Amino acid sequence: MRQGAVGHVRLVEHLGRPVVEKRMVDPGRHDTEVLALRALASSGMPVPGLVDVRPGAIHMTLMPGDRLDEVEPDERLARLRESAALLRRLHELPAPSGLPVLTDDALLIERYRGAGGPPIPLTIPPATDSAFCHGDWTDGNLLASGGRITAILDWERAHLGDPLRELSRAAWGASRKDPRSFDVMVEGYGADPTAVRAWNALHAAELWLWFSEAGPPEYLDQLTAELRSWPAS
Repeated sequence: MRQGAVGHVRLVEHLGRPVVEKRMVDPGRHDTEVLALRALASSGMPVPGLVDVRPGAIHMTLMPGDRLDEVEPDERLARLRESAALLRRLHELPAPSGLPVLTDDALLIERYRGAGGPPIPLTIPPATDSAFCHGDWTDGNLLASGGRITAILDWERAHLGDPLRELSRAAWGASRKDPRSFDVMVEGYGADPTAVRAWNALHAAELWLWFSEAGPPEYLDQLTAELRSWPAS
């Protein structure tokens, strides 16, 4: 079974009922997921409930639904729009004390240029706010059933960050599968498209670094070719 795409996840039995067990090697990510889920427990957001927490392992409620990366394109689009409204709700919630702060974008740009990434116009847009962010809002971490989002999974990268940066990362990433996704998510969130697009080059650089370090090589080659034709401004 799969619920989420990161860590070692399996279905186990706890006190006579099925629950999802997630194990992570990194204790920081483990603690962050627990912190985020505890903060969201009474928020009304569709997230797993914590059943049992121990060093290296988290037991969570089994959530209904199919991953959005496994549904039909039009259904995915409709649910992405709905998910963007949920993302805005998250950004309006108070962040729990102790949540990590997003990695420095200036360092990301330095690493990208040092690694020889294709030249693209990399700038850091002015910060708009600091909000409770999920960290990896993708169709693989969203479940849907009955025409609605039923779960938001994988909170191990939750952090304090710029809400438009997070929306942009989600919308830009989704648009690589279906170009319609960008506008759908920006409209669903209720943001200014120009302000959201201002972050896109940073996400492209981040993805290029990920492929350069973790592969596979064909993904890096494809993205490199795309970035070489990136608009100058």
